[in-house]
Amino acid sequence: MMKTIGLIGGLSWESTAYYYKYINQGIQARLGGLHSAKCLLYSFDFAEVVQLQEAGQWQEAAALLAEAAAKLEAGGCDVVLICTNTMHTVADEVRRTLSIPLLHIIDETAKEVKRQSIRKVGLLGTRYTMEQPFYRDRLLDLGIEAIVPEKADRDRVHEVIFHELCRGELNPTSKAEYLRIIDRLRTQGAEGIILGCTEIPLLLREGDSPLPLFDTTYIHANAAVQFALNPPVFD
Repeated sequence: MMKTIGLIGGLSWESTAYYYKYINQGIQARLGGLHSAKCLLYSFDFAEVVQLQEAGQWQEAAALLAEAAAKLEAGGCDVVLICTNTMHTVADEVRRTLSIPLLHIIDETAKEVKRQSIRKVGLLGTRYTMEQPFYRDRLLDLGIEAIVPEKADRDRVHEVIFHELCRGELNPTSKAEYLRIIDRLRTQGAEGIILGCTEIPLLLREGDSPLPLFDTTYIHANAAVQFALNPPVFD
């Protein structure tokens, strides 16, 4: 029996829409016919969450996400996804409040990186994702070294995410800047690039760069499909 997927979205809604699309496409591709995913979505007003991020109020943000996750569990979901990379800084806090699994975006991305036998990656994302230790430390625990751009480039990556991509704006100049930043990471030894913000794949696609690009939105959504159809056994 297909399991029900719980999505904590609206972080931003631009990438949440792709989660919904990819999950339903994945179910339909595997089951055929008129099949689609069983899922529930809790969608935030992103501006409220951004205010907490900018103020460094991560525990308050964790409480909001935990409340959303509890509502999804109460609604009958079998698994929860936080549909953003940045807010995985509080994923462990959210997970502890649940009696159902939480699929962690970093863990699922690491699996894909290792399938390609890559051990050193460049990491692009919000300033919080690139500068806080939660992402790089978790990757390192999984056997993957992550490097980030220099500060000016980090600031530019962050700016494009919040002022363009989260608003649905796709700017060719910004794409060129991202590719320049990726090339700098390549010269520092990166063998692949984690698109560590679920909005970045709106701007960059596989084939845009000579390095493999790891689309965390697609990877996370695909992991949800796998869980829904073939849930792992937990002790």
